[in-house]
Parts: sequence; structure tokens; C-alpha cells
Amino acid sequence: MNHIIVIGGNGQLGQCLQDVVKTVPQPFNYIFLSQAELDLRMQSQVKAVFEKYKPVFCINCAAYTAVDQAEEDVEAAHEINEHGVRHLAEICATYQTTLIHISTDFVFDGLTGVPLTETALTHPINVYGLTKLKGEEAIPKALESFYIIRTSWLYSEKANNFCKTMLKLGQIKDQLQVIYDQVGTPTYAMDLAKSIVSIINSNQKAYGVYHYSNEGVASWYDFAIAIFEFAEVDIDVVPVNSSAFQTKAKRPHYSVLDKTKIKATFNLTIPYWRESLNRCINRM
Repeated sequence: MNHIIVIGGNGQLGQCLQDVVKTVPQPFNYIFLSQAELDLRMQSQVKAVFEKYKPVFCINCAAYTAVDQAEEDVEAAHEINEHGVRHLAEICATYQTTLIHISTDFVFDGLTGVPLTETALTHPINVYGLTKLKGEEAIPKALESFYIIRTSWLYSEKANNFCKTMLKLGQIKDQLQVIYDQVGTPTYAMDLAKSIVSIINSNQKAYGVYHYSNEGVASWYDFAIAIFEFAEVDIDVVPVNSSAFQTKAKRPHYSVLDKTKIKATFNLTIPYWRESLNRCINRM
């Protein structure tokens, strides 16, 4: 059986992929690798894994994602998100492996106010976004068979994320302040995982950059209100401007992704964000 390796297999999206591939029989053997088993900074380790499995697909869920810390830890962010990804693309080319690389809405500056297509001008406003963009740009220079999937505001019942943080805070606080002037779309990582598997199983070779998030638009405030609504938590949520929270890294104010291309190419039906959030909280 042909192998698919998943880098970052114990992270949020990696865990969701594990759940998805367990639910239905797969034509591939998925191998989920933790950072200890495959660290993108270790070229010899990456090469050894590829030599062992000779994968037909590699799904890269691994990244340096500490957005604020990246402003100070610039070298480490570049090492993983740019240089590690460039080397991964080169290894994929050597082994004729198709790369599915997960990227971010943070490659944009958030100033447009209209849903962002794959061809929209990139202009990251923080180190994390810049390093992710550099990784994106390195892939087509080394490899023809790749999918770059930009996503936003990932949450699930796995790992650490905004949804789980809100639920924890809702147990100990009577009031929360949540930002209302940053707008995007919450994305249920389980929905993204299902779509990745669908793309693989489609047998298409429509390589390139794609956007994926759930449908609809929300602010972080809207997201928090819905979390507490579905979880039936009684708490006062106060909308505040992002200036109320001083962070090292700037965040885009508008990062709604246009999903027209991925829906048309792979015949995907993408759920509305509130429907997916309700499913997630019910599963918790």
C-alpha cells in the first residue's frame, strides 16, 4: 500500500486527520509523525523518513505558530517556516511526493475589506506571516506537484485553541473582553481534515494555492458569543477594540478567505461556521 506521511501528526490538524482516516477505509496508509519523529529543522531526519516510506503524499501540518514570540525568535521562525519548508519541497521533488502544505491568512495585511482570493496581493504585517509566505514561495521553485492550503482561525476539540480557551475562562470568570474589530472566519479543523482527504482521494492533479475556511464571517467577539451560546455558559462578553490588548505582533483586521476555487475544483461543500462550531462543542 502507498504511504502518506503527516508531519506535525500530533498537533491540532494532525489529530483531526487521524480521526478522519479512522472513520472510513482509505486507499493509503497514513503515517502520523510527531516533531520528535520528524523535525523540519533536521534535514538528515527528513531524508531518512522519506527514504524509509517513499510517500506518495506528504501533508505538512508543522509550523512555528507562536505569533507574538516570533517577533523576537525571528531566526527560529524562519528556520522552520521558510528553510524547513524549502528543504521539504526539495525532498518531495527527489522522491516524487506530492506536498500538501498548510499555510495561513496571515500572509495578508488585512486591509482590503473584501474576501481574499488566492491571487490577492500578499503583504504580511508580522514575522510569522512573513516566514509562512517565504515558505509558500519556496515550494514552487523546487516542486511541481503541490497544494498550498491557506486557512484561518483553526479550532477543534483537540490541542489548544481559541474555542477551548474561551470555555476554560467561562468556567472561572463572570465577564470577558473579546476583540470585535478583527474579522475572519472560524475554521473547524475536522472540516479541513476531511477536505484534505477528499483532495487526496479525488485523484486530481490540480496543483496550486487554495483557500479553505468555513463559510461566513465573524469577529472574535462573534465567535466567543457563539461558543458560550452553544455551550450554554452564562457569561458577560464585552466587545473591545484590538488596541485594548497590546501584543508584540500586529494582526490582520480582515482575513475572510474566498473559497470559490477549492469548492469548484474539488466539488467540496463547506459548512457554515456556526454549524461546525455547534458540532464541535457537542463532541466535547
